[in-house]
Amino acid sequence: MYTIDLAIGLGRALLSRLADGVPWVALNVNTHRPLFWFFARAGLTSLADLAGRRLAVHASNTAPGCFARIVLRRAGLDPDLDIRAVVRPPGDYGMDLRRLGAGRIDAALVGSTMAPEAVAAEHGWRVLAWVGDHFQVPTVGVAVDPTYIRPDDPAVQAVVRAHRRALRVIHDEPGTAVRHLRTFLGRHTAEEARAHYETFIAPYFTTEGQADLAVGVTAITAVAAELGVPATVTAADFYRTGTALAR
Repeated sequence: MYTIDLAIGLGRALLSRLADGVPWVALNVNTHRPLFWFFARAGLTSLADLAGRRLAVHASNTAPGCFARIVLRRAGLDPDLDIRAVVRPPGDYGMDLRRLGAGRIDAALVGSTMAPEAVAAEHGWRVLAWVGDHFQVPTVGVAVDPTYIRPDDPAVQAVVRAHRRALRVIHDEPGTAVRHLRTFLGRHTAEEARAHYETFIAPYFTTEGQADLAVGVTAITAVAAELGVPATVTAADFYRTGTALAR
C-alpha cells in the first residue's frame, strides 16, 4: 500500500478531488490547454463526423477521457450514444496509429508523445481538433496532497522552482526547449519538433506557473458536471499558484 503525495497531472488531481475528496492543491500550472488531439482517417473533416464512428479514447474517469467527453458534447455529440468508443488506458499511442492505419478504428484521441500535425501529414490523416482549442483547464504542473506533505515543504518548493525555471527556458531559450522536446518526440525531425513547439507550446505555456482563476472556475464547473458530482472546490482553493510560494 502506498500513497501519492505529489503529482504533475493537474487534471487527474482535479478529478480526484471532485470525485474522491482527496484534498489536492495545485501549486504550479504550465498551461491551460490540454495537449490532446482527435486524429481521424481521411474523409472525416470535423468532430461532428465522429457520429457512429469507432473512436479510441481514454476511460471517462481519467482526465483526458473526461476532457474528451466535454469536447464531444460541445460538438453536439453524446459520448455514450453517438460514439462507438474503444476504451484504452493513457500511454503510448503507437497501437492507435496501427489500428487507424489498418482501418480497425476511425479516429483516436492522442496525447503529446507525438507531434500530431506531422503524423497526420505523414499518413494522410486529419487532426480534427485540438482539445485545447475547445476546452481550457489549468493543467500539467505541480500538485500536492496536503494530508501527507505541506505545500510549503522545502522539497515541494524546490520542485515548484524547478518547474518555473523550465517555463522560463521554454520562453527564453527556444533552441534548448526544442532540443528537450525531441527527447520524447523521437520519431520527429528537428523541424517538426520546432513546428510543434511554435504551434502548441510557446504561445500557450505560462511564464511563471500562474493559474488563470477565471479559466479554473469554468473548468471545475464543466468537469464536475461531466463526472456528475457537485463542484465542491473553488478555483482559488484548488489553484494556489501565487508567486510567493516559489521564492
